[in-house]
Amino acid sequence: MKVLKPMVFALVLGAVAAQLAVAAPVPDKDFKTLAQAQPTEAPGKVEVLEFFQYGCGHCYDLEPTMKAWSRKKPKDVEFRYVPAVWDESRMPLAKTFYALEALGLLEQMHDKVYDAIHQKQVRLSERDVMMKWIAQQPGVDAKKFEEAYDSFGVNNKVQRAAQMTKAFRISGTPTIAVNGKYLTGPSYAIDVSSGSVDYNKMTQTLDDLVGMERKKK
Repeated sequence: MKVLKPMVFALVLGAVAAQLAVAAPVPDKDFKTLAQAQPTEAPGKVEVLEFFQYGCGHCYDLEPTMKAWSRKKPKDVEFRYVPAVWDESRMPLAKTFYALEALGLLEQMHDKVYDAIHQKQVRLSERDVMMKWIAQQPGVDAKKFEEAYDSFGVNNKVQRAAQMTKAFRISGTPTIAVNGKYLTGPSYAIDVSSGSVDYNKMTQTLDDLVGMERKKK
């Protein structure tokens, strides 16, 4: 076994340190720090929120990346979606999300809603279209869905999502919030040469921000 000479070893360590320094996320470039930290709803865990909209093409493109990331995240990291609600036009699809959540159908229907909108151009933001479409989905009770869609509980959650959208200063989707303190996402990871999103860079930034908060805990 060869033993590195002290000078060579120092050079190797210096190169590694330089790489780590380059890789570290840069504030106001790779992420933004919220002026006022927001409360989280996952005590003892690092909370990661994706502010999204079913009608957002960039959210649809990000979904496979976020699914893969969420499957590998540490157990002390809580991930959940929050529909971005700026005005009344965003409420119908937010209600769809929370109605599916209330019925325990998100895992079964989340991708189907995305696909219906972006692959088949179904206008699910229109109530009549949504109810007709949901009635055609296997394993979904259309009457229970409609009751949940119009329920007090779902409406409350939509209002809460609207409050969070404002409090987190969400100006576009998708945006990822880490532990109520940092915002990042695809718009922070645009490859200058190609103009496309570098999803590997985005998830690395996300991992780094999560790591910072895990160390604090």
